[in-house]
Amino acid sequence: MPSITRRRPRNPDGRAAVEARVLAATERLLKEGIRFTDLGVQRIAAEAGVARSTFYTHFRDKTELLMRLAGTMRESSFDRTGEWDPGDPGDPLARLTEVFTDVIRIYRTYAPVLAAVSEVAAYDEAVREYWAAGLEQFVARTVDALRIEQQAGRTPADLDVTTASRLIVVGGDRFLADHVSTTPADPETDAAAARELAATWWYGAYRRPA
Repeated sequence: MPSITRRRPRNPDGRAAVEARVLAATERLLKEGIRFTDLGVQRIAAEAGVARSTFYTHFRDKTELLMRLAGTMRESSFDRTGEWDPGDPGDPLARLTEVFTDVIRIYRTYAPVLAAVSEVAAYDEAVREYWAAGLEQFVARTVDALRIEQQAGRTPADLDVTTASRLIVVGGDRFLADHVSTTPADPETDAAAARELAATWWYGAYRRPA
């Protein structure tokens, strides 16, 4: 996968401001219903109020731009899920439901970006691998969490933690993407989705009956 690492800018504050404008402009255009494939660099630059040449000073191409947008969404949702600790006292299932309620809110906020990722990943290997790599990191983190639970005797020893982690992480991501793309925003519907996804994680893996 191509690296998106860049050299340290001479004016990091000014650079960050320009990049933020380009990212925000792209999100606005996507929310208007424009397909990312049909969205030209000139249109993005004009929406952001910068020159086309300035765009290429900050982004190698549209692929890097999309990965930056997707990265913000991914980090927000993964970080929120990472705050949950299945070993905490109290009601971990209720807390996990709250976490997924917040994650659904994040997915809805970034729904146009998520749609663009799905669109471009169908033909762009870099975007496909970028999104998959993020999921793999989350799978690895879930594997570690389940192993800790097994060692503590709270999760059955016969649970295949690697397979179970891939199932709930990759399956959960696809469920959330489908939910926000096919279901109109509604507090009750989103609450039900969060509740059922949390129960699937909890009873399907973390507290599966022995």
